[in-house]
Amino acid sequence: MTLQPLPVTHNVALALTRESIAGALARPAPAPEQDDLHVIALREGTRVTDAAVLVPIVNRAGGLQLLLTQRTAHLDDHAGQISFPGGRVEADDSSREETALRETEEETGLARSAVTLLGRLPVYEIPSGFRITPVVGWVEPPFALKPDPFEVASVFEAPLDHFLDTANYQRRQFHFRGRHRHYMAVPYEGRYIWGATAGMLYTFARQLALYVGR
Repeated sequence: MTLQPLPVTHNVALALTRESIAGALARPAPAPEQDDLHVIALREGTRVTDAAVLVPIVNRAGGLQLLLTQRTAHLDDHAGQISFPGGRVEADDSSREETALRETEEETGLARSAVTLLGRLPVYEIPSGFRITPVVGWVEPPFALKPDPFEVASVFEAPLDHFLDTANYQRRQFHFRGRHRHYMAVPYEGRYIWGATAGMLYTFARQLALYVGR
């Protein structure tokens, strides 16, 4: 495993509002950078599983927080990883937003009525065949959580500004069973956030840096 430093740092102003974030998400997403080797397109013929996740921003008095989950260790998909709440699209889901809200409520107990939807980030595809739509939501306290103990080991909050500073991200790669993979990571206070979650957060940071005033 090797570490490649990011060549450019974008710092986003901390004075973000629900309106400014929604406005940035309504604009075209920035194109991947030359070194964004973690961004892939699934090959033709790949068996695709559509999914959606919620990127929940909590409006705390001390600053905006990101709500994240740690998956339980026994799950078949992405066991033990830190991720956004979400999951596979079901046949009766009316939209990717519906999928994200339903899965979030099932996993964490966060009621969909507590979430104001702000927009989407670009679809994120991963080698295992998942095509993930990230849906960004705004959450005003107070709210109640009741995590599903089968799927969720813990739910925690982390300062959004940590994830909006691209200096905190690492480009990494590994070679396993004959395959070479590139991925993004963003450690936070002893927690290792990597893969699709870190990749989507990096895109979010770049989009806000591009469109929200400093």
